[in-house]
Amino acid sequence: MNIFNRYSYLLILLITVAGISLYLFLPSFETEEFDQEVIDNIIEGVTTTTIISSETEVSENLLQENEEERPLQITEQEIQRIEEILENNKFDQEITQFDTYLLIGSDERSDKIAETRGYVSGKRADVIILGLVNKSNENTTLLSFPRDLLIKNSCTGKLERINASYSKNSCGGRAENLAAAIYSISGIKVQHFASFDFEGFEEIIDSVNGVEICVEQTQREGFSFELQKGCQVVSGLTTLNWIVSRSTEVLVGEKIVDNQGNDVSEWKLMSGVSDLTRIDRQQYVVTQLIKELKNFESINDLNKLINALENSFTIDENITLNKAVEILWNFRGIDLNEVNKLTTPVDFLTLDDGRQVLVLNKKISDLLEEKSIIDS
Repeated sequence: MNIFNRYSYLLILLITVAGISLYLFLPSFETEEFDQEVIDNIIEGVTTTTIISSETEVSENLLQENEEERPLQITEQEIQRIEEILENNKFDQEITQFDTYLLIGSDERSDKIAETRGYVSGKRADVIILGLVNKSNENTTLLSFPRDLLIKNSCTGKLERINASYSKNSCGGRAENLAAAIYSISGIKVQHFASFDFEGFEEIIDSVNGVEICVEQTQREGFSFELQKGCQVVSGLTTLNWIVSRSTEVLVGEKIVDNQGNDVSEWKLMSGVSDLTRIDRQQYVVTQLIKELKNFESINDLNKLINALENSFTIDENITLNKAVEILWNFRGIDLNEVNKLTTPVDFLTLDDGRQVLVLNKKISDLLEEKSIIDS
């Protein structure tokens, strides 16, 4: 088997772990249209029902974590500043030496998960990982995009967070709009995608009897999760709550419980928790999932995992998965340390109202060159 096929299959395996199922087992598996012509039209600003204004506006959902938050106030000076940043970090030419696979984790929430974290309803992209497989060598890269990364929507012409691009509008479907947003800042065209929701992620973890999470300090967030210092195997719900946590606390000193069983320990907010922290946790859990897959001894052992995916995972209709089982077994022994794990290069930009957005601080092509993933 040649090197290209080996690592192309490895990347498909990564997507499979996160949620791709097999037609062999799930003939009713959900697919979604993913039209490259539609994506090209979005990139070019072509739409049948909308004329894009040349004047930049701000999307209403920019920086709104839920419906109760105040709308974003952004000045003309800030718009000009952001546009200048986007222009300075725009790609010079298309990056075409990869086969590309987009993995999308949607924050569509079940009632059970909403109860533990107080979520509101919604469907935005909380996990955005672009898999890059070099066509000419063995290099495989997972490039994560922070959900709060600011972009200019190619369809609407409005400034918004990249995760808000995962919505259906007059230009195309959700995945098509997100693919166009990724191209607008990277010059990389997405060829295939797979998406899963939060509830599906929880079920995937539980189908392999949990994953091991190791932390340097005892940490928690309210009643949603608590992890002890060291390593522990945890459920899908605990794993999910840890991944999406924005207000993680760490234990100060020893844990103290009073006579009534109440925790009276001292806790403090963990410093530096951000969208980038969440990406680190996402990549960590994906790696743990792949390690769990290596424990499967037969294809039949996958049935529980596959059944967990039926109602929570969508792939584009252009992906052929008949060889996915073969891929899974042929590459369980792959050294995951050979896979490059990168995050889009960003800086925090503080607005006049005190809130922050993430903006590119260099061209994505420059990052790939620095890591020797593409030639300079």
